[in-house]
Amino acid sequence: MKSRFIPLLIAAFLPLVSFGQTNGRFECVYGDLVRRVEIVYETGVAVPCEVHYYKDTETPGQREVLWRAVSESGYCERRTEAFISQLQGWGWSCVDVAVAPATDDTATLEAGAP
Repeated sequence: MKSRFIPLLIAAFLPLVSFGQTNGRFECVYGDLVRRVEIVYETGVAVPCEVHYYKDTETPGQREVLWRAVSESGYCERRTEAFISQLQGWGWSCVDVAVAPATDDTATLEAGAP
């Protein structure tokens, strides 16, 4: 009975977790359009994680959370790889860029916004 409540507790507290470490950042270009995909982790652990998507040329500074994982290690990486492959299939040119800290995303996640 108690084990049924664990996923609910995790879901309730996930928005409060401080995400700050990035380890997988891709930049994709199609003509004049630029997209960015980043995997964001809680500092020091593989999960929880989120996959953030930015349309830098159309909506600078705005992000969309494509996927989240609470307990499945490797989930964000697999989803990101598949998404990058899909973008490349549509003609986008994507490159893995240097790891950079996601400083502006931490406050948004802590506030519970997507």
